[in-house]
Amino acid sequence: MSTSTAAAIVPEGKAAAAAARAGTITKILSILSAKEKRQLALLVPMVVLMALLETAGVASIVPFLGLLSDEHALERSATLSWANEALGFRSRERFFFAVGLGVLGTFIVSNVMSALTTWRLISFTTMRAHDLSVRLLESYLRQPWAFFLGKNTADLSKNILSEVQTVVSGVLGQLVNLSSRLVVIAAILTMLVALDPKMALGVLVVFGGVYGGIYTALRKRATLRGRERVRLNQERFKIAQEALGGAKELKLYGLEPVAVREFSRVSHRFAQLVAENAVSVQLPRYAIETIAFGGVLVMVLVWLGDKKPLEELLPVLGLYAFAAYRLLPSLQTMFASFNALRFNLASLDAVVDDLRSRAAIDALAPRPAVEPCAFKVELALEAVSFRYEGATRQTLDAITLTQKPGEWLAIVGPTGAGKSTLVDLMLGVLAPNSGRVLVDGVPLDSEERRAAWQGNCAYVPQHIFLVDDTALRNIAFGVPDSQIDRGRVEWAARIAQIHEFIAGELRDGYDTVIGERGMRLSGGQRQRIGIARALYRQPRYLVLDEATSALDGETESRFFAALQSALETASVVSIAHRLSTTRSADRIFVVSNGSFVETGTFEQMSSEGEFFRESIDQEHAQ
Repeated sequence: MSTSTAAAIVPEGKAAAAAARAGTITKILSILSAKEKRQLALLVPMVVLMALLETAGVASIVPFLGLLSDEHALERSATLSWANEALGFRSRERFFFAVGLGVLGTFIVSNVMSALTTWRLISFTTMRAHDLSVRLLESYLRQPWAFFLGKNTADLSKNILSEVQTVVSGVLGQLVNLSSRLVVIAAILTMLVALDPKMALGVLVVFGGVYGGIYTALRKRATLRGRERVRLNQERFKIAQEALGGAKELKLYGLEPVAVREFSRVSHRFAQLVAENAVSVQLPRYAIETIAFGGVLVMVLVWLGDKKPLEELLPVLGLYAFAAYRLLPSLQTMFASFNALRFNLASLDAVVDDLRSRAAIDALAPRPAVEPCAFKVELALEAVSFRYEGATRQTLDAITLTQKPGEWLAIVGPTGAGKSTLVDLMLGVLAPNSGRVLVDGVPLDSEERRAAWQGNCAYVPQHIFLVDDTALRNIAFGVPDSQIDRGRVEWAARIAQIHEFIAGELRDGYDTVIGERGMRLSGGQRQRIGIARALYRQPRYLVLDEATSALDGETESRFFAALQSALETASVVSIAHRLSTTRSADRIFVVSNGSFVETGTFEQMSSEGEFFRESIDQEHAQ
């Protein structure tokens, strides 16, 4: 319905354009849930009723103006005479008064219905911004870890916070407005055709031709502006995030003006595009208002030139003046909606591409609520190989490894050897390209099995993710306040060698807000809070990915001693920053170019391992 009517009012001239609109509607429907589609369908009767009431309001003006302009109108009209007699009015003035009240009542009901429908339409579209943002964030977070390795987080944030809003207001909202206005326009035009076909056709040709001509001239430019807007918006987010994240370096080198200048350049062009689009939307309104006003004057002059009585002109003139009053805003809204659709289609494509399809979203189940699996025999990697997307060589090549419950392993090797990739595979956050990862003989080949294994695991990266919240909530990260065990928080902090600092030096102790990304803390303090967070989970399997690189040697030694005492039965994998800390490991694996080149205990490696022995010697020399 929408497409065919739109073609009548604003002709596209090309089948491809109609196909593009149909594609837009298909894309919008693909990102709406079944419930949201039902809510949208329920709005249709409201829109139709609104259109009928607006048409009734326009039509009701004719008999009222006829009665006012012609004192014999009541006697000449069989319909009015019948109504006067049926309602039992005793005087002409009382009947006029009643008709006037009826017209006023019709206008009031029409406007109330229009306001109610508009409110429902706005509520529907606005809430979709919330739903789609949540859905898109969930879609990102449910992606495998490899997905994030090739993405810029500023771009993902931009899609969630900015492009979704653009899709809702600039595409979904415009489609809803367009559909509702089309119904209103169709109803009013139908009424005008019934009263005067020639005049209605003239209004349609003139008004539709002006809007259609301007839209056809501007549509390609709107599409290009929309694509550039998406690109510039991505750059805005990227530059802002990088500038704020690197504020220390910018201040140190005096580069604040450079960052501001770069952001200003992109932001200025972005604002220009938005302004250009807003101006182009308003262009037809002034032409149409001029044409409409001139048309009324021409009608009066022609009528006078034909020497027709003015009392016959007044009802017709009033009808078309009021019809134009109702029709022009709808036509302007239609034009603005068509233009906005062109301008914002690039945002829709960006969001749809990341959401994939509605079917994929519906299939996106939350993380399975499963109990941690048993870990009684071993974790095994069987000929595991992995290569990142776009890489020219394998990051890991045919790795085989076993680890028993309670066994401590240390992984060492040069930068880029594949150490972090190896522990990602052991944790199940990456899936091997070939080979298998098994726990007690069961392969981690499904989401449910990986979730069951990860229920045993805790992970401490080299660079700790901290939230702008208290030390307590950062350690018990993700745990509702009512369920936080402060005793366990302190236990974890003591092992991580951070309790004395939190309790003795922070103003509010564990309730002190530590700032965004822990900016009020040193690197070693941030690492120790990250370690305490992992220990709070009381894991059976702990991975330390250079988690003590920012600690001094004495603190690091105390930590490992406390960790061994507290987690006697837990399995630990440590990517070692200092090789001297591997002394207590049951086995040490040296990784180079994606393969194990040396394996053994600390004593064996110190005497027999060439790479390990050279590295230890260099460490001691320092």
